[in-house]
Amino acid sequence: MSHSTLTSKGQTTIPQEIRQAVGLQTGAKLNWSVTPDGVLIVRAKTQSLESLAGSIKIQAGQKVSLQDMNPWK
Repeated sequence: MSHSTLTSKGQTTIPQEIRQAVGLQTGAKLNWSVTPDGVLIVRAKTQSLESLAGSIKIQAGQKVSLQDMNPWK
């Protein structure tokens, strides 16, 4: 397990083995989320939202509710 320390300025260093495992380079963007039960999720932003356009095929007339799209349900 890797660990890092939070500084008084709210900064931390991502351990080298983690940066290498996910291919992070200087200037990489990270998305931070907290689940309702307090789990912290950090994801490397590797694609733009536009690059995902058309990647999900929904049959004509099929509807997906916001509740079904919620990852924390």
